[in-house]
Amino acid sequence: MAGIAGGLYNSIFRRNVVFLSAVFSGAFAFEIGFDQALSKYWDWNNKGRQWKDIRHKYVENEEE
Repeated sequence: MAGIAGGLYNSIFRRNVVFLSAVFSGAFAFEIGFDQALSKYWDWNNKGRQWKDIRHKYVENEEE
């Protein structure tokens, strides 16, 4: 276990700039993934009740 902890310390936690970069990039990636997952859940849960689902009932085609 000391080998893993030592390697993690030497690669990430030893220098502050690398640690902060890892934290910010991890938070950014988590935010993007969380946003996409919640948007998909919202669309699934509200299918048929959103404007993008009922737009064809109220907007005439531009070709006609």
